[in-house]
Amino acid sequence: MSDLDYLHAAIAEAQAAEASGEVPVGAVVVHNGKIIGRGQNRVLRDSDPTAHAEIVALREAGLAQQNYRLEDCDLYVTLEPCAMCAGAILHARIRRLIYAAADPKAGACGSVLDVMNHPRLNHKLEVVSGLLAEECGQMLSNFFLERRGKKPLAQANSASD
Repeated sequence: MSDLDYLHAAIAEAQAAEASGEVPVGAVVVHNGKIIGRGQNRVLRDSDPTAHAEIVALREAGLAQQNYRLEDCDLYVTLEPCAMCAGAILHARIRRLIYAAADPKAGACGSVLDVMNHPRLNHKLEVVSGLLAEECGQMLSNFFLERRGKKPLAQANSASD
């Protein structure tokens, strides 16, 4: 499977979050080509401010690996991680972070803050951004437009469909 395939799996998690009334963000953790952790925003359902998609996926992957260190794992997310999630990603020792849409309000991987690969931190990881960004960004924009009672934007067509 390719990065696009794993991002599509993260998109499916985001769509499930949205169907449950949550902000549509999804994540998957991959180890040796297999998804070992899935997450979607659960802050409302769980009454838990830490239940972001990334954290939920990291928790499931840690249980699958029986280790909080996920050194040989990649994390795919539909939205740029916030500072809390970026910290968790670093502590888990994720190998690669692949995220779709930038978050100009709370992103901590270059948009608002740049937590990843800070020169004073001991863990470095590869960060890839922008894959399926338009599709994921539009999903979020439409969610908030609909919440405000406005008409959603036309659906974006991803190049891989």
